[in-house]
Amino acid sequence: MAKRSILHMFDPMPNNSPFDINMALDAGFDVLMPYSNVKLESIHNLTQDAIFSRSPSAGKKTAIFIGGRDMGMAIDMLQATKPAMVPPFEISVFADPSGACTTAAALVACVEKALKEHHGKELKGCKAVVFGGTGPVGIATGVIASLQGAETILVDHLSIDSAKDAAKQYNRRFGANMTGGVARNDEEKTALVADADLVFCTAKAGIRVINAAVLAQAKQLKVAGDVNAVLPSGIEGIELNDLSTPLTLASQSTNAVGVGALAIGNVKYQLQHELLKMMLEAEKPVFLDFREAFSKARTLV
Repeated sequence: MAKRSILHMFDPMPNNSPFDINMALDAGFDVLMPYSNVKLESIHNLTQDAIFSRSPSAGKKTAIFIGGRDMGMAIDMLQATKPAMVPPFEISVFADPSGACTTAAALVACVEKALKEHHGKELKGCKAVVFGGTGPVGIATGVIASLQGAETILVDHLSIDSAKDAAKQYNRRFGANMTGGVARNDEEKTALVADADLVFCTAKAGIRVINAAVLAQAKQLKVAGDVNAVLPSGIEGIELNDLSTPLTLASQSTNAVGVGALAIGNVKYQLQHELLKMMLEAEKPVFLDFREAFSKARTLV
């Protein structure tokens, strides 16, 4: 009897994401096993239970997905699976907490493409401001942009200390070079975007972060990307389906373009599907996070 494919879904939160469950089934996994309230110290034993209960030849049909809402915890959990592997008993692992890795990868890839096509520039050397920068999508966005050479600011809407702490923590983890900023009011937002080349909006859904008055002061803006699919948009003037669409509310001298949430979401959906399929099809185990997600996203935009 042929072995069925199994995806073990580890989540430190009280429940697993229905989004991820739907995506995993659509990618071709036969059986999904969700685990909630998973602790970091449990990962080693859970992983070994998964690998030793099937023959090495069935490793291709067994994988682990790590969810949750904390980027640092998800990466720690992914790393904790590696020493638990005992060759040839090895399986693939994919960390994507709150869809942050795939959403951020899609966002940066879409913005990067627009930047190249409309302004002939690379991410390297650009100044990027990430609003909602201390959430999981914002952190992943900031790290990806920074590792590509952008001067990147993670922005918190309440606390400069929170932003600085997040930048310091993830700089240390991934060799990034981010700084922190705060945007409690329009004056502080204006100061942040005044000389920004790129604006990424990864704040909570349904919150208008950048209004027209602030946007008009972004005198160097080239591309703005907004992942908020719940109206009002995070950046005024960006529509859901915009894909490198002229951003008319920005300073006309910049020729800035915008990328909307559904355009980004289309790439994110394809990306998560492809990475889940990769675990099923890879000849050798793969370990996937925002880095592999960004590499793949670049091929999809």
